[in-house]
Amino acid sequence: MLQRDAAPGIHRVEDAYVNWYLVEDDGARAITIVDAGLPRSWRTLQSALAELGRTTADVEAIVLTHAHADHVGFAERARRELGVGVWAHERERSLTRHPLSYEKEHSPLRHLNPHTLRLAAAMGRAGALRTQGVEEMRAFAEEVELDVPGRPRPVFTPGHTHGHTAFHFPDRGAVIVGDALATIEPYSGRHGAYLVSGAANADSAEALASLQRIADTAADTVLVGHGPAWTRGAQAAVDEAREHGPS
Repeated sequence: MLQRDAAPGIHRVEDAYVNWYLVEDDGARAITIVDAGLPRSWRTLQSALAELGRTTADVEAIVLTHAHADHVGFAERARRELGVGVWAHERERSLTRHPLSYEKEHSPLRHLNPHTLRLAAAMGRAGALRTQGVEEMRAFAEEVELDVPGRPRPVFTPGHTHGHTAFHFPDRGAVIVGDALATIEPYSGRHGAYLVSGAANADSAEALASLQRIADTAADTVLVGHGPAWTRGAQAAVDEAREHGPS
């Protein structure tokens, strides 16, 4: 599913309950992909680009909020076949190579319910367990805008993973937050602004503290890894996620 202009020039693509984004460069055809869905999202990429009047030749970079399997799905294939750089925070280096080996606070089996079973089945069909690691990545550490189309500004938000990073687009009033928070919590199916469960968080206390970095962007639109866009402002999303707390 393609949602055009979830924020100006930023298009949301949803596959198997997971979002990734196509970011247009102002005044050019160039595209940055933020996160890379699941392996079978490669086919969705072709159709989404075609719907926008673009092709894979217009893709110049992939930027990862973090390197869990459901966000790094086709990154290595794009790096290898399209020759694009894959960018991630330097603290994600190990996880980009081994996206199925991630730290978590407790077992996902604590959250067996109809929603998680549907989600797991959808991700399985989309190739989650066959996700390839990224053989070469371009690491960043500073919070200065990246030299890729759309000029995203990294906002370091560790907790979900140790190198988790959101990307702020000040000129578009938007921030892509990956799994720093969700508007449909993947392990419960609850709607609203939530931290992702400790079944996928490396450190929920750190994730809770990182919410302030998102609030500080003062973005109008918060674009998440799971669930629809939040359009009531970053501070309201953070306030609600804090109220709900870790799970």
